[in-house]
Amino acid sequence: MANIEIYTKATCPFCHRAKALLDQKGASYQEIPIDGDADTREVMIKRSGRTTVPQIFIDAQHIGGCDDLFALDGRGGLDPLLK
Repeated sequence: MANIEIYTKATCPFCHRAKALLDQKGASYQEIPIDGDADTREVMIKRSGRTTVPQIFIDAQHIGGCDDLFALDGRGGLDPLLK
């Protein structure tokens, strides 16, 4: 089973969409909320090079945000990473 980490904010609709796709795939993930947590946000920025949420990592590989996750799924690249 893949190790999935997703940095999120509670009010982020893209975070909810990304988690819904992972839920639909039956994937379990570690959600890392950055709401009001500047230190965790800094870790996310250092890891991803991006300041927006969600930021998704599968087995420590940076996938990107919600649109990146859906694009990866659309071209058949997500399922093999989740196995």
